[in-house]
Amino acid sequence: MKVRDILVLRITQVTFSILAVGIMLNFFASQAQADLRICNKTSELIGVAIGYRDSTDWQSEGWWRIPPDQCESVIESSLSARFYYLYAEHASQEDTWGGNIYMCSSSKDFQITGVKDCYARGYEKLGFFEVDTGDQSNWTVQFKDKAKLASNSSSDDGTIKSDK
Repeated sequence: MKVRDILVLRITQVTFSILAVGIMLNFFASQAQADLRICNKTSELIGVAIGYRDSTDWQSEGWWRIPPDQCESVIESSLSARFYYLYAEHASQEDTWGGNIYMCSSSKDFQITGVKDCYARGYEKLGFFEVDTGDQSNWTVQFKDKAKLASNSSSDDGTIKSDK
């Protein structure tokens, strides 16, 4: 082999090594991302709204449309609160997942500050359920069809909450 061929081979090996390290770093960085993730394990499209308290007031936001067997991050950073509030419904509105924590909402996409005087401000009200993340930096909530719930580790409302 000529010196030139050896140099070209060596440069190619180094280039591939750098590329492989870059791909691995990108993969591990994406795996370590902290967020609040919602997974739709139902047979229909679901719409999801969230509520939380930031440093100044209550916030409610919606709608994330999540197809069956898909997940989506509704908060794409480390979680800053222990408690988050969720409301979800099938596109057919056959099943809903809610609770007794009422926050302002809208039938259209929304970002609303405050939970008082919803109707007077032109909004609707929905009952959200509480998710206790235990101060974890990331959390996943899975919605399952209520009718298909059997004896498993999920709660009676069709959700499974985890920090994995």
